[in-house]
Amino acid sequence: MTADAAPAEIPTESQIEAAGVARATGVLALGNIASRMLGLAREVVLTNLFGASGASDAFRVAVIVPKALYDLLIGGHVNSAIIPVLSEVVTVKGRVELWRLVSVLLSLVTLILAVLVLVLEIFAPQVVQFVGGGYDPSTLDLATHLLRLTAPALIFLSLFAVLSGTLYALRTFTWPAFAGVVFNGSIVLISLLFAPPPQILPVLSSSGVIWRAARPPEGVVIVALGWLVGALAQLALQLPGLRGTDFRISLNLRHPALGRIATLYTPVMFSLILDTLVIRTFSYNLASQTGEGSISHMDLATTLIQFPQGLIATAISIAILPTLSRQAVILTAEGRAAFRDTLGLGLRLAITLILPATIGLFVLATPIVALLFQHGAFVVTDTAITTLALRLYLIGLPFAALDLLLVYAFYARQDSLTPALIGLLSLTIYMIAAIVLFPRYGLFSLMIADSLKHIIHATVSAYLLARRMNGLGKQRLLLTTGKAAVAAITMGAVAAFTTSQLLTWIGTSSLIREIIVVGFSGGISVLVYLLLALLFGIEELGWLSDRIRRRLGRS
Repeated sequence: MTADAAPAEIPTESQIEAAGVARATGVLALGNIASRMLGLAREVVLTNLFGASGASDAFRVAVIVPKALYDLLIGGHVNSAIIPVLSEVVTVKGRVELWRLVSVLLSLVTLILAVLVLVLEIFAPQVVQFVGGGYDPSTLDLATHLLRLTAPALIFLSLFAVLSGTLYALRTFTWPAFAGVVFNGSIVLISLLFAPPPQILPVLSSSGVIWRAARPPEGVVIVALGWLVGALAQLALQLPGLRGTDFRISLNLRHPALGRIATLYTPVMFSLILDTLVIRTFSYNLASQTGEGSISHMDLATTLIQFPQGLIATAISIAILPTLSRQAVILTAEGRAAFRDTLGLGLRLAITLILPATIGLFVLATPIVALLFQHGAFVVTDTAITTLALRLYLIGLPFAALDLLLVYAFYARQDSLTPALIGLLSLTIYMIAAIVLFPRYGLFSLMIADSLKHIIHATVSAYLLARRMNGLGKQRLLLTTGKAAVAAITMGAVAAFTTSQLLTWIGTSSLIREIIVVGFSGGISVLVYLLLALLFGIEELGWLSDRIRRRLGRS
């Protein structure tokens, strides 16, 4: 019996695990919705205040440095090393041993990151030059000042990673799920409250220098301060979930679990070095050569992509990782079957949700970008560039969503080497494609290369994982994909027709027009997809809805 069967036919043990996955997915999805909405609000506030300008680009450079180092040193290892090992420790040895291990991790992270932050403060000008060397001196100077403000957030982000990983290992999802809400909400609130008022300033345009109302570039400092406060606030949010724990300062480097974390950590470290220190700086440097505002256009498109990615793929992946980690250590036929069923359930849920999200976002890209960003200092040309970048990113989104679950399946089996090697291959292809395409496509070569990277990574991951597991069993993935694809494409055709008619009828571009187009076309699209899913018998949507209703009914 597999997880593809109707809910009533699922064996009792699988039903228990599946219900746990559904509950966790629901909590994480709710947190992701709120977080992504506030993340969009953060971008809306930034573009309204400073547009796609040098000030915005300076802020993004100052943020990407501590964020990249966080991903490199700890954030990128929470799911590959920390959660699997902590899950094993708490399952086999209990919570007392878990607290000992987490105490060591917290102590090491604080010591190492404090030293690194000091280095960033000293060498901020050199770091900024390395990341955004294509910008003018004034933008680089502003980015240097902002980096010195955002660098301490590296410590708060890293401590948050350890504490959230601990809560995930304990299968406590609520506090980590809503960390992004506090983080983005802090940035939005502080920016709106304390941003300087507009002044009449000279602005460079295609027709020369014009004078218009704009905020002084140095005013973006308040957004950087909001980013620092947000990092601290999301760390503080984890503490209520850890009441009653016994954390102490400990530098016991002989703890046996540290060796396993290091073993899982090392392979991922090499691919993250390439991703964070080479690929990200390579991408930002290349984008900075295509003109002012290019990094802002790229980041805004990335933000919109991350909404469905975080809501669907990340929520499902994190929800199933602790369960997969426990099932992976059960070396029996039943354990292997349960592992396949859990992974198959996650893949089918992702397929049925990510395909309509991708097509809907592709069709409605222009009105969505205009609605969210095209006001204040963000103009029509910025919308056109961001829209094209978004659509090119969307080509790789379904592959990226499925790939995340496949990578987490490797992590659950405590195999971080294979995903790291696949990552090395895909990132190499990304760099080659971007360099080859850059002379012709400029900024957009980065989006094309990114989609190619995800396609390669997902394909190779699926092939190797299926070989390691002797197949995925009868999960009916192709059947689910076919049904969801037909429903999503039909939905997209309806959305395109509806959007075209509305734009023709309403005429002049305005905020009201974009609200009507996005709201009406989006609502019709969702309704069409759900009706077709019911007609085609896509069981996963009904199953997930049923589980969420039961959960809410018990709350």
